[in-house]
Amino acid sequence: MTSIAGGGARATSASWLVARRELRDFLRDWRLLGPILLLTIFFPWLMNLTARMAVNFVTRYGAPLVAERLIPFLLLVVGFFPISFCLVIALESFAGERERQSIEPLLAAPISNHDLYLGKMTAALVPPLAAAFLGIGVYLVGLWLQVGWVPTPSLLAQILLLTTAQAFVMVGAAVVISSQTTSVRAANLLASFIIIPAAQLIILESMVMFWGRYDVLWGIVLALVVCAVLLTRIGIHLFNREELLGREIDLLDLRWAGRVLRESFHAGARTPWSWYRGLFSHSLPKLKVPAVVVALAMGFAFLIGVRLASTFTLPLGALPFGQAPEGAVFDMKSFGLFTGQGWAWVFTNNVRAILIASFLGAFTFGVAGIVLLMAPIGIIGYFAGNLAIAGLNAPILIGGLVAPHGLAEIPAVILAGAAILRLGLAWVSLPQGTSLGESWLRAVSEWARVGLGLVLPLLAIAAALEVFVTPLVAIRVLTGS
Repeated sequence: MTSIAGGGARATSASWLVARRELRDFLRDWRLLGPILLLTIFFPWLMNLTARMAVNFVTRYGAPLVAERLIPFLLLVVGFFPISFCLVIALESFAGERERQSIEPLLAAPISNHDLYLGKMTAALVPPLAAAFLGIGVYLVGLWLQVGWVPTPSLLAQILLLTTAQAFVMVGAAVVISSQTTSVRAANLLASFIIIPAAQLIILESMVMFWGRYDVLWGIVLALVVCAVLLTRIGIHLFNREELLGREIDLLDLRWAGRVLRESFHAGARTPWSWYRGLFSHSLPKLKVPAVVVALAMGFAFLIGVRLASTFTLPLGALPFGQAPEGAVFDMKSFGLFTGQGWAWVFTNNVRAILIASFLGAFTFGVAGIVLLMAPIGIIGYFAGNLAIAGLNAPILIGGLVAPHGLAEIPAVILAGAAILRLGLAWVSLPQGTSLGESWLRAVSEWARVGLGLVLPLLAIAAALEVFVTPLVAIRVLTGS
């Protein structure tokens, strides 16, 4: 026990040694320190001015709720603005050392890769985070003096945790990029993969805050902490000082990438039949755990939809269930049902949704893709809840409207979600001896195998059932005939 504690203390000491060297260099350079201090003081003052003008404006027109929601959002912006500096510092952490040719002495130091990496992360994190807390403090003091506004302890804790978690995520991603590139220019260009999601996150947080659902912010904090842990794990797993020294330039080897994709997609199969058998014997077993996770997520989405029905109830009791509409089949044909054109439309839309979910999931550890696939299930749960509230037979009605094509579509969605989850997590769980690029290319091949061999056929069957069978069942269920 003592040995473990001693080892942990030595690791912390080694990491802090690297961080202290970086921080000392940072505090000596007035060209880095000056702008951060200047903008950290100026920006809260500007937000104070904005808040005071907003309060005066909305009070004049009798809308104090707008000011009540705007001031906390400005508090969030004041905290986010300084931590954007951490990108510059983190992107330069390894790539800049290479360009200054000062990385060899650092890598030659008797420090483990783990400690070196964490030390660099700490050095990139401390100055912007300290500036963010300073800016929040200046903003709060100004608000208290000018409009007498004081945040609740819960809101203040949420803002501080959100700011800290955002900084961890941005630094974690930026240090990974910096350790895997050979120049600051390349690292800066790749930083758009951090800036764009961070901007989208701020938009999401602003919508939540203007909506007044501050409890949702705790969920965002938790999601950010998970992302920060995953990014730190990726960075430590990928960091290798020998490869860092040996890498000269980032070459785009399309021939190698094509060969990896082709070999992974074929998986040693010589005939289409052996390829299809391999799909069941090799690919499907790998999707067991992700498929269970996706199925649980679908069930959770259904329950959320049912719960929302009690809050946002639809007046379904006034609808004439049990009466056969005149010319119902003819009307359905006018919408493309019972036709090949309708089948193509449904199939194309489902494939497009899977592709969008795959693209989003590939860069968000699979989370955004799974959330997108959960949305239709949540809507079905919402209508099921409304039917139950209206006193109607929800299982029969939902079963008649969804079950015929759902028998093929739901398994297709679960398989697609499982493949998306594996693709998104390919960044985290790298097989031993493979690079990040090779691991991701193999995951793309696996996703394509499952999509082409299983998901597309199931979606084609589901579209046929939805266009030719479900409408007939729906009419019978709705009219009771």
